[in-house]
Amino acid sequence: MLEALIFDLDGTLADTEETHRQAFNAAFMKFELGWDWDPRRYAQLLRISGGKERLVHYVETLGLAPNERARILELVPALHRTKTRIYTELLEQGRRPFRPGVAKLLQAASDAGLKLAIASTTTSANIDALLRANLGQAPHPAFSVIACGDQVRAKKPAPDIYNLALASLRLSAPQCIAFEDSVNGLRSARAAGLVTVVTPSRWNADEDFSDADRVLESLEDIDLPALGRLLGEARAET
Repeated sequence: MLEALIFDLDGTLADTEETHRQAFNAAFMKFELGWDWDPRRYAQLLRISGGKERLVHYVETLGLAPNERARILELVPALHRTKTRIYTELLEQGRRPFRPGVAKLLQAASDAGLKLAIASTTTSANIDALLRANLGQAPHPAFSVIACGDQVRAKKPAPDIYNLALASLRLSAPQCIAFEDSVNGLRSARAAGLVTVVTPSRWNADEDFSDADRVLESLEDIDLPALGRLLGEARAET
């Protein structure tokens, strides 16, 4: 029996990556770093899960002298906090809507009595900002569990965030379906034993999703009966 749907956030529920990119660049300006992440570079950096981790990875590629490298790395926590604040402000200024089919699927699942959860490597502040923009003020009763990146030791592609969501839901992997948009997210969900539906975004459409149980352009292309059949077929194969 299908008991719960577990969603990644950025790129899956909403195409927020452009807003994140703009927030990073605005934070770089405030810190007078002279960096600019254009869309092509940001698409490459998205292969690193987590904003702070992405910043550290980028610094490591700059070939800085040891003293300067250490100075910049010390700025990462404050830089990321500034980016998060700017990101929240951008969402408040111009609503970033859910991707097509998301709201309809959430409503159908809720009406059917399924549990809904989020398993995202982003911060709780970013999750709250997006949900408030689309669902109103917190708390968000649609989601019984919200697992975020600052609650686990290892981020995607490690399975930690999905294991946390499953434990919080008090369900086992065979009772749930995960929704992702990236290879790191897919690997994380699969490592936790979850059947996984992938809806690639424009940032990662060229990635290899052959391990997914289903790849769709949009969540408009699937409904609850189809998800139930998908879960049954996947479990029958195992």
